[in-house]
Amino acid sequence: MAIRLLRFALVVLAGFLAIGFAHSAENLDPKTAGNIDLKRYQGTWYELARLPMHFQRDCARSEARYLLKDDGNVAVTNRCQNHDGEWQEAKGTASPQVEGKTDKLWVVFDNWFSRLLPWVGKGDYWVLYVDDHYKTAVVGNPNRKYLWLLSRTPSVPEWVKQEMLSKARQQGYDTSRLIWREADLKAARNQ
Repeated sequence: MAIRLLRFALVVLAGFLAIGFAHSAENLDPKTAGNIDLKRYQGTWYELARLPMHFQRDCARSEARYLLKDDGNVAVTNRCQNHDGEWQEAKGTASPQVEGKTDKLWVVFDNWFSRLLPWVGKGDYWVLYVDDHYKTAVVGNPNRKYLWLLSRTPSVPEWVKQEMLSKARQQGYDTSRLIWREADLKAARNQ
């Protein structure tokens, strides 16, 4: 009887440990690309796809322009077309979360919300992947609510899309919910 009870206790304990390890693996932060050469990263990036997010709900044809500043921060200009075809623009600044590390940035946009609550208005911008030629990038945040697939061109071959999707999935992002550039263009034209 005591041996049975001991076996049962060991099985239950092993089950709890397995559940705990599985749960903790889901909560690990995504792995970033390592230090990014911000000189090479600067320039225009086109959004190929993104996860749905409130602040981009009326956006189509999104693109971002990054310009390295003398102080090591990055000037950010995001723009997109609204459903009327008019371009909207948001400007901000990206700065390293840790001095000397360029793969995890804070981004603060110059708007009333950021001025009102500066500690709330800053967002995580983690570069999860950038290809060797700085032509494509996968960017997200640690809680996996935000994800962008970026390219130097408005479209890429299917194999490049698949490679980027694979990188995002490996980091635990739900790519089934992505809004693709082609889809947001169609939605903008239909409204």
